[in-house]
Amino acid sequence: MATRELRVNHQIRIPEVQVIDQDGKQLGVMKTFDALRLAKEKDLDLVEVSPMAQPPIAKIMDYGKYMYTKSKEEKARPKVKEQQTKAVRVGFKTGIHDLMFKAKKADEFLNDGHWVKVELTLRGREKAFAQKGLEQLETFLTKLSVPFTRQREPIRGPYGWVLVIQKAKGQKVAPKQPPATE
Repeated sequence: MATRELRVNHQIRIPEVQVIDQDGKQLGVMKTFDALRLAKEKDLDLVEVSPMAQPPIAKIMDYGKYMYTKSKEEKARPKVKEQQTKAVRVGFKTGIHDLMFKAKKADEFLNDGHWVKVELTLRGREKAFAQKGLEQLETFLTKLSVPFTRQREPIRGPYGWVLVIQKAKGQKVAPKQPPATE
């Protein structure tokens, strides 16, 4: 999040501004020229902090120090990892080995903190056996090794079943173990 640029000193072109001094005391509405002179006497800057107000609000402050503290605050904010929804598709006739492979991939997504959308696709005549498809989806969920919570119950769509899961709260991320060498 970038800070917006503020108008400083002679960049302020409005004839009158409401002035606040460096201690936060209201000095009232005065001509911009007089406010600039007052700031220069105190060896500080006149900064327009609220340009949309009527009249605009300008504060007497050390602009360099203000920008330095703002940049420090921005850097101090914790970096939030963007959460994404990853998808794993399972078919009606997907074999056990393929289910295990896709479950392993879903475990990786859950460990990375992503939501996982599990889609069970039904084609043609398989749509008549939608309940068996739901059983296949439940079988897939038993193959997951990471504890998870369901965001909502499975929803029947035009192409099959859809379920969204996320990692259960309070669970620590399992460290990735290097492959065993023999």
